[in-house]
Amino acid sequence: MALAPSKEALDKIFSGKQEELSTHFNKKIDAVLAYAFNNPSQIDPTTNGTLYGCYNAVTGYLQNVHDYGSGENKLKSLMWGISQQQTQTAFDLCNGFAQVGAAALN
Repeated sequence: MALAPSKEALDKIFSGKQEELSTHFNKKIDAVLAYAFNNPSQIDPTTNGTLYGCYNAVTGYLQNVHDYGSGENKLKSLMWGISQQQTQTAFDLCNGFAQVGAAALN
């Protein structure tokens, strides 16, 4: 949800129409999942299967895997751009989940 590029993409996710999502978005989600299940920081017992691990998978992908084209673009995106917004959304979703459970994701 944090990485969804638009409200339309979120609507497709919520309505179970994942096959209608863009190939680009699906590849990004695959890359985040690969990071979540394979990165050494993610398979550590303090992270694996935890809410922090979920947040760390999103932020770890954005900081360590996503290709920004240049260091300057990476800095701008992580500090003030879309990656910063996605990081904040991931935090807000995890925080809501911690406070009220799965209802926070609806």
